[in-house]
Amino acid sequence: MKKIALIAAVALAHVAVAQVGTAAEESAKATKEKTEQVGDEAKGAVSSQPDKAVDKAKARVHKAKAHSHGKAAEQAAKDAGR
Repeated sequence: MKKIALIAAVALAHVAVAQVGTAAEESAKATKEKTEQVGDEAKGAVSSQPDKAVDKAKARVHKAKAHSHGKAAEQAAKDAGR
């Protein structure tokens, strides 16, 4: 009986660590995308017209990806807390 309890405890610990790792990884991805978004917005602010539109479009894509990664990190953190 003690072996089963020990195996269950170890399994739960591994799941919790995996969820925390996922949350940290997704949070890092969100930060990276947000940084790229800000860079593209700044680049678009000083670019000429054809490049400006491209940079603004890239910034919107990075913003969407950052939002997605942020939500995934939030969900992983919630899952780790269970």
